[in-house]
Amino acid sequence: MNSGQDSGAAAHVILHIGAGSFHRAHQAWYLHRLNEAKVPGEPHWSLTVGNIRSDMNAVLEALAAQNGVYTLETVTPQGERAYETIRSIERVVPWTESLDALIEAGADPACKIIAFTVTEGGYYLDEQDELDTANPDLAVDLKGGHTTIYGALAAILDARMKGGAGPVTLQTCDNLRSNGERFHAGMSEFLERRGAIDLAQWFDDNTASPSSMVDRITPRPTPDVRERVKAATGVDDAAPVMGEAFIQWVIEDNFIAGRPAWEKVGAELVDSVMPYEEAKIRILNATHSCIAWAGTLVGLNYIHEGTLDADINKFAYEYVTEDVIPCLTPSPLDLERYRDVVLERFSNPYIQDTNQRVAADGFSKLPGFIAPTLSECFERGVTPAATAMLPALFFRFLDRWNAGELPYAYQDGVMDERVARAFFEAPDPLKAFAADRLLWGGMAQTPELESALEGALARVDVWLAKRGAV
Repeated sequence: MNSGQDSGAAAHVILHIGAGSFHRAHQAWYLHRLNEAKVPGEPHWSLTVGNIRSDMNAVLEALAAQNGVYTLETVTPQGERAYETIRSIERVVPWTESLDALIEAGADPACKIIAFTVTEGGYYLDEQDELDTANPDLAVDLKGGHTTIYGALAAILDARMKGGAGPVTLQTCDNLRSNGERFHAGMSEFLERRGAIDLAQWFDDNTASPSSMVDRITPRPTPDVRERVKAATGVDDAAPVMGEAFIQWVIEDNFIAGRPAWEKVGAELVDSVMPYEEAKIRILNATHSCIAWAGTLVGLNYIHEGTLDADINKFAYEYVTEDVIPCLTPSPLDLERYRDVVLERFSNPYIQDTNQRVAADGFSKLPGFIAPTLSECFERGVTPAATAMLPALFFRFLDRWNAGELPYAYQDGVMDERVARAFFEAPDPLKAFAADRLLWGGMAQTPELESALEGALARVDVWLAKRGAV
């Protein structure tokens, strides 16, 4: 399987499932740039976008009314703003409960890639990359539903198989370590559990699942984005997006039915994404969560406020410097420079990225972003004091949530609320937290983890008392 361009076909379509802000500031931007470049000999690719849930219907409707065209606002840490009209989305599929239009779009022979952004929790995978079949959404889909990416793709792939639509690449664009491999494992298990023997074989023979690493901070758009877009461009855009000026996309070059020449516009096509994604997940994503949880605890609203706070900045800096960099060395990246660039990006006051957005989904971020560094430190016989501060901050954050004392509604796609509340009803809440296998896997209930968390929580509580935020 390679990236050989299928230039003989008349139409080349990417169906993207999850038409949120991030996709429109990232993957759609790259394709727009490529189409604008008009590279000689390269075929034209277009995007069809849709969702598997109804929670973003207003955005889809606004996009459809604008024929898929929208404005992207970017801003540097120095406050320089730029505006670009993005035209790569040529079809917007309206959501219906049956997903008929989405299935039809994905089953079209012109569709060569089905990409998706469904968040880390949307893959329902445990530490062994096995499906969390107790999840009610997944349980529904295993019986024939399509409320998850697995159920939706099963319906699409079944239609492709029956219609002879040909091979297709399934491209995950979420912050999930080894996302292509892990999605493939989840999809295989899903089809096996459904008893879809023929489709499982077709899936193995006719799809590729390249891994990727994606990066651009993209907050939820606020009304002032629309106002700035109108002032700058004269266009009253009902579906604008904004993000930082920085962008990165590293893609495993493993496509079964052709792909756009993304490398012509700055994407990195590589044999292995692993060192890039590992640095991004542990340095950027984990640090982002650290700053959001800590900032919330001391009454801050935005990520840049926490990054510019000397104490919180130190938590993040020491976590990366003392524990992550030793774990990831050697690396093709300059990890110290990467750390410094990340903290500079987070300090951008013009992004207005909220702690509420970044603090979400701790029950998937802790095992995905933070636990691996703890585990590797324990294996090396090193006490991960700096890393342990992150789950200790989350524990105190969760404690506030349980007491109804957070300044905003906490959203978590995989948290079982009863389990989380039970931590704080236990005789020793921290011990109960450290025993949760969903969060800690094989580290759960170990003396090393309990000791590291106890020491870190004591430091967190001293810090909160010093800040008058107990």
